[in-house]
This record gives sequence, structure tokens and C-alpha cells, in this order.
Amino acid sequence: MTVTRRRETVASVLWSWTTETACAPAQARRALRCALDQLGFPQPVIDDAVLAAGELVANAVEHGVGPYELRLHKESGGELLCEVEDHDPHLPEIPQPRRPVSSDVSDFQDLDALCAALEERGRGLQIVDRLSQGRWGFRRAPGPAKVAWMVLPR
Repeated sequence: MTVTRRRETVASVLWSWTTETACAPAQARRALRCALDQLGFPQPVIDDAVLAAGELVANAVEHGVGPYELRLHKESGGELLCEVEDHDPHLPEIPQPRRPVSSDVSDFQDLDALCAALEERGRGLQIVDRLSQGRWGFRRAPGPAKVAWMVLPR
């Protein structure tokens, strides 16, 4: 996974919102779905892109500071990038992959070990990583802001 990526073209803003916007993540996902449909992406690719971008949007809302933007843009090589910007300049630490959770509860010595294995935190970025085929990351943006980005599969 690459941590930074330089923007080479102007992005189209699909959705802007603040902390006061009702149902903003759902509206951001709908805006992306509509844009990708209009661009002629096949439905399975749209579904995967919306799921992965939804994770980036959710992280921005939970951990970032508004206002927020969801953008799409084509790079010079023809790749389509999805970006989510928030106004917290702190680049997050990327969680390390967890070992697979065993289906045999007897593998765990105690309840704390089992609970740690079932922890939900950090799984959203694992979804982004898988659906973007490892082509995602974070970069600082002008002013006190950061951008989470991912390349959309074709």
C-alpha cells in the first residue's frame, strides 16, 4: 500500500457535507453510485467501490473534522481515483493485519483473547485494501486537511 499519492488532475466534487448534515454518509454513497453508473461502470464494480468508499467516508466522519468532500477524478494514466477529504491534518496509522480468527473457541486461552480476536476496529481499512487491490492511502492536503484516496477497479 502506498501512503501518499500526488494529484495530477482536477477532481469533481460529488458530495460536500458538514457535521450538521443529516445522513451524510448515505448521501455520499448514493452520489458515488450515481456518478459511477453514469460513467458506465459495471454494477459489481460499483458495488465494491461504494462499499470501500463508504468505509473512507465513515472514517472521515468518525475520526476527522468537517467540512468533508467526496471527489472523483481521472489521472493522466486513465485511472479513476476516489478521494475523501476532511479537515484533520493528522495522517492515521495504518493498522497491521490481524491473524485470522479461529473458528475453534478452544484455541483461545481466555475471554480477553477471544474478544481481542473479534475486535471490529480497523476492519474498514482491510475492506478498502481488498476492494482497491491495495491501491489506496492518505496524503496531506493544503491547509489543515488530509485526503484518503483509493483507485477504483475497472
